[in-house]
Amino acid sequence: MSEVENTSFEACLQKLMTSLEASLYEEATAQLANLHSAEIARLLEGVSPKDRTKLWVNIDPGTQGDILKELSEDVQSQLLNEMDVDSIVKATEGLDMDDLADIVPELPESALHNLLLTLDHKHRDHLKHVLSYPEDSAGGLMNIDIITVRGDVNVRTVIRYLRLLKKMPNDTDKVFVVDRAYKYLGSIHISTLLTNEAEQNINPLINKTLKPISADMSEKKVAHLFEQRNLISAPVVDENNQLIGRITIDDVVDVIRDEAEHSVMSMAGLDEEEDVFAPIMQSSKRRSVWLGVNLITVFIAVFFIGLFEATLQEKIALAILMPVVASMGGIAGTQTLILVTRGIATGRVTSSNLKVLMNKEVAIGFLNGVVWSVVIALATYFWFEDVMLSLVIALAVIVNLIFAAFSGAFLPSLLIKFKIDPALAGGVILTTITDVIGFVAFLGLASLVI
Repeated sequence: MSEVENTSFEACLQKLMTSLEASLYEEATAQLANLHSAEIARLLEGVSPKDRTKLWVNIDPGTQGDILKELSEDVQSQLLNEMDVDSIVKATEGLDMDDLADIVPELPESALHNLLLTLDHKHRDHLKHVLSYPEDSAGGLMNIDIITVRGDVNVRTVIRYLRLLKKMPNDTDKVFVVDRAYKYLGSIHISTLLTNEAEQNINPLINKTLKPISADMSEKKVAHLFEQRNLISAPVVDENNQLIGRITIDDVVDVIRDEAEHSVMSMAGLDEEEDVFAPIMQSSKRRSVWLGVNLITVFIAVFFIGLFEATLQEKIALAILMPVVASMGGIAGTQTLILVTRGIATGRVTSSNLKVLMNKEVAIGFLNGVVWSVVIALATYFWFEDVMLSLVIALAVIVNLIFAAFSGAFLPSLLIKFKIDPALAGGVILTTITDVIGFVAFLGLASLVI
């Protein structure tokens, strides 16, 4: 987001908060009137649930559906639960099938039943078709609103057909060519149709290099394809190569944004869809889980420290210097963990090149260990004037940085094999490993030579 956009949002939010604090709800609602649905959604997420409800009831039902699709799941769920069945139906009846499919899981059963009754048979089947695929797959991401033509017609016929439609789906940059069985054959850019003679048969104009996306492909892979190929839209096919929909760039941007939020929030054990102003008890319950996990890992580290209790009592300097070894390993390991996790997520790191990357990271860990162990050893000597203590902490730092690099590179792929999100659990496990290795290396060497 640009600085100008950020400033504009802050100004809008400040003005809105001023009206809400004075209980001027009609004035506050009027401030939202000329804003884009995405901007309204962002402002609603920036106020308390109580104020959000007051604003929502005054927003035009015709725009509520467009706002709902932009909201995070928590905020979306809150507003839907406060709406009656008729209001929900009015708000959602004009949405595209892919946007409607995203909202359906949050709808109360009675509202869903009434909404389905408002759809004609064709649209009801389309919605069920989209819902039959996982939400995080290409099938769950696609829009069934597509333009198809046959390959045995000329340019004039296609252009006449487009004019008869009166309105084309948003982000339509190409039409898709199918055979009689609706199997995908290729695509033709609108610009190609406009720059060729009317009598030109379209068969030679078909672009067969744009490969269709399988409906069961993950949305992450879809995003990578759009990024690599600079796509605006792409066809989606089922297992029989029949064209069933298309994915557009606006949907992919949402995936990329969600992935970025997921990466940041997961590292703190948080849900990226969590409402910033969610009730205290609800937020506390969610966060307490990871606080409990963290407590267990801390006790594991404390257990290993306890094994060297006699050594610590004998030389108090060890207790002072322990955090240095653990912290250096934690930072080095986290750098590698983030690098590898991101590499796996973007497809740049796979099982075929993981070993090469691990060797590189271990070498970096060793090199950094040697450099910083000298610095730490010199600082320790000037502080405590103890040569053996300086050598012990230097060796412990080298050992811990090597293990930290190895663990940071190896952990993501291991966690993925066990179907655990490395962005969510990697940091906690890595911290435990670097703490334990650091303490054992430092205190173990100290107990032998000091």
